[in-house]
Amino acid sequence: MSLASMTGFARAHDSLGPWRYAWEIKTVNSKGLDLRLRVPPNFDAVEVKARALIAGRIARGSCFANLTARRDDALVETRVNRAALERLLKALDDVPLHASLRPASLDGLLAVRGIVEIIEPEDDEEQRNALDAKVLATLAQALDALAASRVAEGAAIGEVLTARLARIGELTAQAEALPGRSAEAVRARLASQIAALLETGHSFDSQRLHQEAVLLAVKADIREELDRLKAHVTSARALVEKGGPIGRRLDFLAQELSRETNTLCAKSNDGELTAIGLELKIEVEQWREQVQNIE
Repeated sequence: MSLASMTGFARAHDSLGPWRYAWEIKTVNSKGLDLRLRVPPNFDAVEVKARALIAGRIARGSCFANLTARRDDALVETRVNRAALERLLKALDDVPLHASLRPASLDGLLAVRGIVEIIEPEDDEEQRNALDAKVLATLAQALDALAASRVAEGAAIGEVLTARLARIGELTAQAEALPGRSAEAVRARLASQIAALLETGHSFDSQRLHQEAVLLAVKADIREELDRLKAHVTSARALVEKGGPIGRRLDFLAQELSRETNTLCAKSNDGELTAIGLELKIEVEQWREQVQNIE
């Protein structure tokens, strides 16, 4: 399966008999699937099926889907409701006009709701079912185009993610290769510092100092952090290669990578290791930003 971005846009249109209609679909980033669907009043029967169709194709993202439709104007009848107009005129006769008011004009009266009626011919059941089916088929075409655009952008993001993971792996290997990061090196530095303290002539409990030094050396060991970083990088690479709707799992791994990197920096008592840790933090954060775009 391919990686897909959560961002995309597509439009598809068609016609059947007197009807002309078009679908527009736009998706943007979101934590889950947030579907907002709008259809004309006379297409309510399409809405439920359209929601199911969209939910079956989009796993994650805010989706705005809009259906516009109109009938051929030649088949639409415009009628003035004369009875309603006469009642309105009669009601106005009983209203005294202020000197600053002008009498009602015809165009103003026709703008009153219910005076002008737009009458559209009704489709029979067979025609209506055929129209609904074709509208849904056009929606499927729009979803195909949307998926293609999201996959194209997802492929570009996938290349960035792969490159970032490679760099995170390189930095982890560099940290692992540093001679100063081992527990033995830490203990040696602490031993040297203890020896310097003892040479000052002050009264120190040497046994207690050595115990504290051993504890500090153990706390400064980053073996577990490096192992977990390598494991997370391996898992993330496998997910990116697999593809599909993996955004949530990648986001979890980004959090774990960030946590291990922060711990590594907190434990560091070596200049080179600190520099690598800071670069790791930058790479992990940039990787996490890109992950937010994946479905």
